[in-house]
Parts: sequence; C-alpha cells; structure tokens
Amino acid sequence: MICQHVSIKTIIPLSLSSQPLNSLKSDEAASGPKQGPTFQDGQRRVDYVLTYHIQKPRSFRRKTSHFGDYRILRSLRRSLSMMRGRDTPPPKEDPEVAAHKHRLDYHEDDKRFRQTEFEDNLREMGLELEKDEGNKIPGIGFLKIHAPWNVLCREAEFMKLKMPTKKVCDVVERINLFIRKVTAPLHPKVEPNRAQNVKHLSHPFSREKQHLFDLSDRESFFDSKTRASIVSTIDLKFDLLKMTITGITSLLGNGVYTAAYPLHDGDVDSMGPEANDRKILYEEWASYSVFYKYQPIGLIRKYFGEKIGLYFAWLGVYTQMLIPAAIVGAIVFLYGCATVDNDIPSMEICDPRNNITMCPLCDRACSYWKLKTACGTARASHLFDNPATVFFSIFMALWAAMFMEHWKRRQMRLNYIWDLTGFEEEEVSLCPCFGTCLDKKVKLTCTDRAPAYMTGLFTMLFMVGVTFAVVFGVILYRISIRAALHMSSNPTARTNIRATVKGTAAVINLVIIIIMDEVYGALARWLTLLEVPKTDKSFEERLIIKTFVLKFANAFSPIVYLAFFRDGDYLCYLRCAHAGCLMELCIQLCITMLGKQLIQNNLFEIGIPKIKKLIRRRKSDMDSQQQEDYNMTLQRHEKDHFLGPFVGLSPEYMEMIIQFGMVTLFVASFPLAPLFALLNNIIEIRLDAKKFVTEVRRPIAGSAKDIGIWYNLLRGLSKVAVIVNAFVISFTSDFIPRLVYQYMYSPDGSMHGFVNHTLSYFNVSDFQPGTAPLQPMHLGYEVQICRYKDYRETPWSNTPYDLSKEFWAILACRLAFVVVFQNVVMLMSDFVDWLIPDIPKDISLQIHKEKILMVELFMKEEEGKKLLRDSHAKQSPLQPRSRPASHTPSNC
Repeated sequence: MICQHVSIKTIIPLSLSSQPLNSLKSDEAASGPKQGPTFQDGQRRVDYVLTYHIQKPRSFRRKTSHFGDYRILRSLRRSLSMMRGRDTPPPKEDPEVAAHKHRLDYHEDDKRFRQTEFEDNLREMGLELEKDEGNKIPGIGFLKIHAPWNVLCREAEFMKLKMPTKKVCDVVERINLFIRKVTAPLHPKVEPNRAQNVKHLSHPFSREKQHLFDLSDRESFFDSKTRASIVSTIDLKFDLLKMTITGITSLLGNGVYTAAYPLHDGDVDSMGPEANDRKILYEEWASYSVFYKYQPIGLIRKYFGEKIGLYFAWLGVYTQMLIPAAIVGAIVFLYGCATVDNDIPSMEICDPRNNITMCPLCDRACSYWKLKTACGTARASHLFDNPATVFFSIFMALWAAMFMEHWKRRQMRLNYIWDLTGFEEEEVSLCPCFGTCLDKKVKLTCTDRAPAYMTGLFTMLFMVGVTFAVVFGVILYRISIRAALHMSSNPTARTNIRATVKGTAAVINLVIIIIMDEVYGALARWLTLLEVPKTDKSFEERLIIKTFVLKFANAFSPIVYLAFFRDGDYLCYLRCAHAGCLMELCIQLCITMLGKQLIQNNLFEIGIPKIKKLIRRRKSDMDSQQQEDYNMTLQRHEKDHFLGPFVGLSPEYMEMIIQFGMVTLFVASFPLAPLFALLNNIIEIRLDAKKFVTEVRRPIAGSAKDIGIWYNLLRGLSKVAVIVNAFVISFTSDFIPRLVYQYMYSPDGSMHGFVNHTLSYFNVSDFQPGTAPLQPMHLGYEVQICRYKDYRETPWSNTPYDLSKEFWAILACRLAFVVVFQNVVMLMSDFVDWLIPDIPKDISLQIHKEKILMVELFMKEEEGKKLLRDSHAKQSPLQPRSRPASHTPSNC
C-alpha cells in the first residue's frame, strides 16, 4: 500500500457500533417484507454480491455473517499445526518445493489481508456484510452486501442523484396521445397502470430536504439498480481520495475477489402473482414473438441503467431508420430487374452476332474467349449498376444525415425523460492496470508512457500491413486457381471459372476476417494495457479507437481493393471481365456482410453459450432431473454465479458500427445492404435482449447522457461514405463512361455501339515472350486480333497501346463528377443538419416549465417555513427558536 500502514485488528462494524442492531432492523422492516433476496434475518435485502475462492480447510468454513478476528484464525492454525507436530516428526521436503509453497502461502495471505482490509472499509462506510460459504458450490464463497437507508441517503446526496419529488407535471401533448392510441398494438405491455402524460419533477437528493421527495414507499424509492450503483461506487472514494488500490476494480484484477455483480430480480419463469421486471423484460422484449413491437426502453433503463438503455435506444432508432433505406434499396434493385432486358450494352454483349474475340485474362494458362460468354455477368451487373444507383447514393448520404439528427433529438428526449439534462459524467473509477502501478509505487509520466505509445503505433501499422498482405495472398490464390481451372481437363470446371474464383475468394476473405477479428480484439486490449490509462473511461476510449482501426481495416481491405485497385493493362492477372468489376465488388460485400452477421454476430452469440452449458452438464454427474432439482435449491446469488460475466457494450457497438460502414460506404455497389442489415437487426435486438436478461449477470448500472465516442465514429463514417460512393460510381461503375459516350461520341445519342467503344485492339504478335496462350486454337481458329476493355490506341497507330484521348476525357469527367457529387451531397447534408434542431421544441418548453415549477415549489417551501417560524415566535416569544421537527431528516 502507498503511504499507508494498516494493522490487522478485530473487525467491528462502525455503522453498527453507532446504532443498535435492533433499531436498525426495525427501521429497515418498517416498510414491510423486502423484495428480492435478503440476508438470513429475512429483512435486509441483498444489494450487491462479491465472490471469492475459499482457501480455508473445510472444517473452518463459515456459513453465517459472524466475522472473527483474522489473528485468531491464524493463531488457531498455528496451534493445530504444533499439536500435529508433537505426534509425528515433520517429513523432509525438497527445498525448491518448500520455497514454492511458501510463495503460494504468502500470496494467499496477502489476498486474505487485502480482502479483510476492503471489508473493513465497507463497514466503515456503513455497509452491512454477510458471508455465505455453503457447500452448494464447492470452493466459492459469497459476500452479500446491504446498504441501509442512512447510507443510501448519504451517498445519493454525495452522488447528486436526481430523485422524484412530490410535484408532477404534464409532459405529453394531445397529438402524441393520439399517435400512441393508433400504435397501441406495437407497444409492449409494460406498466399499463402508469399515466403516460405525467412525470415527477426530479431534484438532486438532499437529506435536509427529504420532505420534498416522494417517500411514501421507501422500499421502491431506491430501486435495486440504484442500490447496486451506490454500493459499487462507495469504495471508489478510497481509490481516488487516498490513491490506494483497495477498490473492488483493483481487487478483481488481482484475484482477491473473482466476481462482483448485483442480483437479477427473480427468475424469468417464475409463477408468482406479481411479475418482476426481469420477467416482464423476458416476455415483452427478449422474445422473438414480439419482434414487431417497440422496445420497452424505460424499463430497460430502469433495470440495466442509462448506458445500456441508450445502446438499445440507439439500436432501435438505427433499425427503424433502416426501413425506408431498405425499401428504396429494394426499389432500385427491382428497377434494375425491370430494365435489364432493355439495357443496350447488355444486349450487345449477349448478342452472338457481334462475334467479338476477347484477349486472355491471364498469361499462358488462359486462352482467348468470346465476349458473349460474359452475358450473365453483364446482365447481373445491370441489377446494381444502373442510373438509379446514383440517386440511391445521394439518398443514402441524406439518410445518414437524417439518422444522426433523428438520434440527437431522440437522445435529448431521453435525457429529459430520464432526468439527465444537467448530468456530467465523471471519471471516478481507476483502471486495474493503473492500480497495479500504484501498488508497486511507480509514477508514470508522459515520458514513461512514450515507449508504450510508440509500440502501439508501430504494432498497429504492422498489423494493418499484415491485413493488406492477407489480401495480397488472396490475390495470389485467385491467380493460381484461375490458371489451374483453365488448364483443367474437366469441362465443368472450365465452364464455371469466373463463378468459382469469385465465390471461393470471397469465402476465404470472410474466414480470414472472422479469425483476424478475434486476434485484433486481443491485440488492441494488450496495447491499451501497455499504456496504463488511469481511469476506466480512458481505457475504454483508447481500446475502442484501436479496435475500430484494426477491425475496420480488416473488414474493408478486400472491398477497397476490389473497388479501386483493379485497373491496369489487359495482361494483368487481376483484371475483371467486361461489366464484371462492380459485380465482383457486390459479391464480396454481400458474402462479407451476410457472413459476419450470420456467423460472427448471431451464430457465435447463440452457439457459444449453448456449448458452454452443454460442457458444464457433461462434466456434472447429475442427470437432467437432478440438475433441475439442484437448480431449484440454489439461491438467487448462487444462480447468478453460473451466468456469464458482463463484458461491456463495446462488442455490441463495434459490430453495429462495422455494419453501418457496410451499409453506407459501398452502398452504390450493393443497394440491398440496408435490407439485409434490417433483417439482421430485427434478430439482433431480441438476441441481445435475451443475452442480457437470461445469460449474463446483471451489470452495474452506469449513468450516461450520450453514446460517447461512438457518435463521433458514426459521424465520421457518414462523411467518408459520401466520398467513397462518389469514387465507386465514378471509377468502378460504368455510369460516367456511358454518359460520356451518349453525349459526346454516340452518333444518334443512344447507347448503341457503347461496348465496341470501350474495347481496344491488341495484336497477338505483340505478346511478350512466355505470355502467349498455351492453346491458341482453343476457339477453333487462329486469332490475330483480340479485344480488351480499355481506352488505348490501336496497334496500327503512331503510338500503339498508349492511352487514347477518350481515356483522358472520361477521366476528366470522372474527377469532375467526384467533386460535384461530394460538394452537393455534403451541402445538402449540412442543410438537413441546420434545418432540424437538436432539441425538440416540446422538450425545450417542458424543461423551461419544470424550472418554473421547481422554483414555485421552493418558494412555497420557504413561505411555509417563514409562517411556521412566525407562529412559533408568537406562541413563545421568549424561548429560542428551534428547527421544525418535520424538517429533520429521518434516519440520515
């Protein structure tokens, strides 16, 4: 410990020494029987649970809350060992084994010392503890924590928690009531008796002003979420004020305790007359049968806290906004399907009368081929590469701006409803890695952290390089498999070369992306730990940045390559066939998006918990009936111990951010991306809900007024999406070449002759040595001139194979389109941003109204005090004034 010498003493709960236990129990029992799990007295509710490994002999395990002196246990062990030593001589032991055991004993003694000191600190803060070291879960002990009323009042005042007062106000307009009646079937059946147009005024809790608050039901005034949040933050005072490592975060990191969690509210399959919040969430939120309903955001926030409530509120807004995007994307796709038969370039490619002989797509192994064999690819490409694509790209850019504005307004509305308008988040919890440095008395400066920063920077650059190297490896695979299939004697393999190469390469990219995602996640955490951030918030933000950069590069590197790095001369192995570049990009994006959603996001989240349960059942000697009977005997804190730990919201946000990038960045090549994202998110919401309600321990409720750094990432992606789609339309699709041909080179202003205009000539005698086809007679005749897609001079011109003037004209138009598209769309997005206010008008009016009502409430209170003082002065003018008894804070 730093600057602190703590002696081991007899543990005396100070909170109990200052107040008799009987009076405390009577005070806690005043409101009737407790809700949820309680101590053994049946009165004091369990607000928080810590678990730890039991290292003591079986005969000394304690099952009650009687805490003896640590020195007594140690002396008792010493005396027992001396008694054994008198009977039998000590056996000889290897010195190395003895030294190892001594180190282990010292480590365990240090853990027990820290555990005892931490529990002393909790008692000094007024918390009440009870240990449960029963035999139902061997080797695991439970420390149950209860916060009395006076501690809750004190900490609520210290934390400036806003609590409901007796004053209420009207917050819902008639139009909203009308809309709610119309959409009643879509709303979950949660709290039907609560008035929808009434809201309690809230004010920071004060023990001196308890008469302002609605204390008619003390049991529900501080709900289980608030109680657990108060208990979890009490020990932070020791971390921040004394700069020690006695906080629970550090103790969890050092293995003193193995877990810390609040308890769930009962079982989801409980048959009691009163449904708890957890059961309501399970039936009205975590069930796939209610996929069409709105989420009970208010109950989610009440049960899990503001951070988790904001995540699901954001996910709900994002999913709702995907509905119009999916509809428009489907219309664009259907438009392509309806016009494919009238597309002149596709008709020219499929027309056998053109009899165009194309040059080989690779050296030696590939031979000449007919353009009409690319008919299917050309027709399929028109489904995604048509004039409606430009409109859809502009629409999606405006959609992203509308989504951001809609979320800001929704977030502001939630801040008002949840009384977070004046909330400012504070960094109050120390990171465990920083606590380890404190334990070793190491002071870290910017100079000390510089090697970690440089290591992180170079490691991330190296891993991004590895990602591009993997993409290049897939390119080599494409080259090899294409050459092998061309040389194959199997006619089936030779007829499906393009589909085989594209499909297998996309699947390989998907598998690599899924594997590298896990590697990058672990690497980002390790690099963040090297930097030793001081607080949990700083740790989380640095981890998010590193993880986002690595996973974004991992997911989008193959797509970026296909979109922008395919051009070159016709002899390049990587050149796509006529009208096939955008189609190949579409295939890659489709397989990556669907694969990540189905396999990485959904299948893993569903399958891994089930596999863990199956493994745990197989390790157990009990059959299914015995296992069920055993679970019935477990108490709430023991059942929650078997649930998985809560790992935070970062993985949930990250997969949605990557999906948002796929929906917006390359939507010009895949208009159905919003539709697939919508279908995935409908499942994702219920899947995450079921995981939070039934499969993980209840997280500590965290307060937050926004989604933090994720909003900045979303806004950055929406800006980048405009630029990316401009380049995809301009350089990857044939939109600009078609326009240029139609208005500059077409003799009749139509698209007739466009395919011939885009094909250059090549004399087969100009093949470099060793690159000519091995089977030049593959088509049954000798080829002298072949065609390839590019704008170059003819072999018989003065400058053969140089870039033609058509190329430079089209390039100028491409660049001009990028500039115009980018500026026009961003200007429209900024106009939407300016047009829609961040704060809804009704919310601003309600906030102003609440301030007036709160001032009136305090004015009336002051007038009441003044009248009371005047009446006391008239009754006893010679006696000193005393404070009214009604204003004395009770039990605080």
